[in-house]
Amino acid sequence: MTMKRISAICAAVLAVSLTGCGSASRVDPEYISTETAPAVETLPAEEETTEEETTEAAGGSGTVHFLAVGDNLIHTRVYQSAQEHAEGDEAYNFYYCYQNVLDKVEAADLAFINQETVICNGEYEVTGSNLNFCSPDELGIQLVDMGFDIVNLSNNHILDKGADGMRACMDFWDERVAENPGLIVEGVYRDYQDMFDYRTTEVNGVTVGVLGYTDHTNGYSLPASSEMEIPYLHEEELIEKQIKELSEMVDCVVVSAHWGVEDTHVISEDVKSIAKKMIGWGADIIIGTGPHTLQSMEYITRPDGTEGFVYYSLGNFISGQTDNFNMVGGMALFDIVKENGVTTIENPKLTPLITQYETGHLNNVRVYPYYLYTDELIADHGIPYSPWGTAKGWSRDILETIIQNNVPEEYQQLEP
Repeated sequence: MTMKRISAICAAVLAVSLTGCGSASRVDPEYISTETAPAVETLPAEEETTEEETTEAAGGSGTVHFLAVGDNLIHTRVYQSAQEHAEGDEAYNFYYCYQNVLDKVEAADLAFINQETVICNGEYEVTGSNLNFCSPDELGIQLVDMGFDIVNLSNNHILDKGADGMRACMDFWDERVAENPGLIVEGVYRDYQDMFDYRTTEVNGVTVGVLGYTDHTNGYSLPASSEMEIPYLHEEELIEKQIKELSEMVDCVVVSAHWGVEDTHVISEDVKSIAKKMIGWGADIIIGTGPHTLQSMEYITRPDGTEGFVYYSLGNFISGQTDNFNMVGGMALFDIVKENGVTTIENPKLTPLITQYETGHLNNVRVYPYYLYTDELIADHGIPYSPWGTAKGWSRDILETIIQNNVPEEYQQLEP
């Protein structure tokens, strides 16, 4: 029984105690007069609340249209692209980089993003090289303005600027949450107690809770003296406890998992194993990130016959990477459907996303959904050509091969 359902029952009990109505009766105004006492009329049997109506009132129904994108990997050429297209007094215009998908983000009831690089509240220099990222504050401010509701920070770059950088990053996002009360930021925490202060929201009558875990932090770790917490995927007892506790509080548990081997479309057995466990513990949907490549997706069936869904990797939302397998990511689209208190994941789809820049203009990085990606853009892509391997080639055939090999046909959303 969820906390929401418990609250509904308690409210009903309180209402009865306050009114003194212990039986189903009413006073009909037609019988009220100055000469006679009000007559009490018993409700007809057919007007009594049925068991089905009671169940629906307690459980409720609703649908949440959910969107998720993968690694927002802000290399130097990405933030330089935002600089080049800044207008007026602004220093960065990241809206330009994402303009072709903004309508989809805005239309979603809930939109998720893995913010792969730290944003440190102006305390560190902006950098965009591997293992040493720090993105400008304008990025985070504009992401929230674009319509992203859930920001995951649990990934391998969270300690790129050390423990102080992680603290500054949490300071930045705490300010965004204060300004935008519906915003969820999860995946790293101030202390142990904060890690169990579960991040939840209610949309369209459906309560959603979000948890985030990462495989590693690039060999960096928090000092032993630090109270801050980064939950890791090898901490299975912690994950099981959190998923089970959260599933008792909400209608849908969303887990962000930053895992797997980079630069491959192959899903590792370790990833498949922990995904199955998390679904078994009560996760309803797993959003996989980390490999910087698109990987497959599937329903996983629990022993009781119910199902959860996993997107193993959404790849990059945007990046400055230069291999063709890093160019294709995905925008996950699915519905969280609650009917009479029972939640299912329905209509899971994926729209491929392509990172585009041009030869001779590498600072013109932006994202295109598959349905807007023309042959002219393909011909103009700036992937460096290499005669020694296919990773540097680019063509319609390469794009289609990546999609067909990694997105099962039933989950492909290739039209707007």
